[in-house]
Amino acid sequence: MCGPGEVDFPWHSKGLRVTRKAKRANSRSPSSPSRPIVGVLGGSKSDFPILGKAVAVLTELGVTNELLVVSAHRTPDRLFAYAEQAAARGIEVIIAGAGGAAHLPGMLAAKTHLPVIGVPIPTEALRGLDSLLSIVQMPRGIPVATVAIGGAENAGLLAAQILAGRYPQIADRVKAFRTTQTKTVLQSPEAKGLFGERLSSPRRRS
Repeated sequence: MCGPGEVDFPWHSKGLRVTRKAKRANSRSPSSPSRPIVGVLGGSKSDFPILGKAVAVLTELGVTNELLVVSAHRTPDRLFAYAEQAAARGIEVIIAGAGGAAHLPGMLAAKTHLPVIGVPIPTEALRGLDSLLSIVQMPRGIPVATVAIGGAENAGLLAAQILAGRYPQIADRVKAFRTTQTKTVLQSPEAKGLFGERLSSPRRRS
């Protein structure tokens, strides 16, 4: 039940698959929070295909999260309520995606002490450059961390890295993620020079 002036925010991300690996990671780490510690917010449902990539990274790393629509322009009261109640609900990092005027990350940052990571959403007119500039040009004293246009994967990873300082199990998963990433590159045919050999080898005559 919500008290006066409070808004009920469902903590689970409906329709999002939790991978078996993430489930196993959570079961191995009883100290992992069961409620979301990262809020992933979009100005509209159309932002979800981009923001879903952040959710996928967080889920893979076993970081509990929620995905919600909170519009800075159409639902400002809901935005203020979310920002003001986030810390009390256990949220520790907020990822916010927005396109065009992109007020969502900045307004969230203005209403909470929690770190906010902005994801510029690609737009039809300016391909997301407007989103990037609107997010990155925050006034002094109200910072918003910003990733590349459409770079939601890095937003999810950055959120996990912020949390790694507090949760050793998340730190271990981030390190494992980075190690796997390095091995994938080093073991690729391109890294071993095999791809170049195939390109330079003379073609057999039929």
